[in-house]
Amino acid sequence: MILDCGCPEHYPAQWDGQDVNLGGHCVHTLSILMLLHMPLAYASYLQRQAYAIADLELKERWPGLVLTKTGMFRGEILRLIEPSDSPSRLIKYLPVDFNVRCVIHQGSMATLRNSARLLQQSLFDEGKLPKEMYLCHLTCPRCADDRGGEKILLLRRWQASATLQRRLDRKKRS
Repeated sequence: MILDCGCPEHYPAQWDGQDVNLGGHCVHTLSILMLLHMPLAYASYLQRQAYAIADLELKERWPGLVLTKTGMFRGEILRLIEPSDSPSRLIKYLPVDFNVRCVIHQGSMATLRNSARLLQQSLFDEGKLPKEMYLCHLTCPRCADDRGGEKILLLRRWQASATLQRRLDRKKRS
């Protein structure tokens, strides 16, 4: 269920600090406009995506859980949905090796940099190559006080890297 403000009522809290393989999950994707990594008309895109999912008679795995991938001028929002054979061009399946490290950040976007840096460093320390990052706002400023403060779920996609692993092994030996 989605709260009145648009935040997800339930989210996978057990993902905090874990590596999760989202490979093979069905998602509804929607391209959005960005300006220097800042989404433009974000709320209207969220509403448009919710209406599209309802029109296609699809069911979300975690209603309201929206993964946002930013870019310089274009971005993408994804919602995990139940497996579907819908002919819509907006429905796709994530690649088989879609591993993400998840961290729940307690705070606003202003303090997000430190959590993102720690997340990336932990991946490098394990010999994993960080790829794109996804953000998911679990609370908004309106509902944050009632739900334990502002929370943002960071998901950093990663791939195993033989080169990084060799460097780590050499470092350990010396």
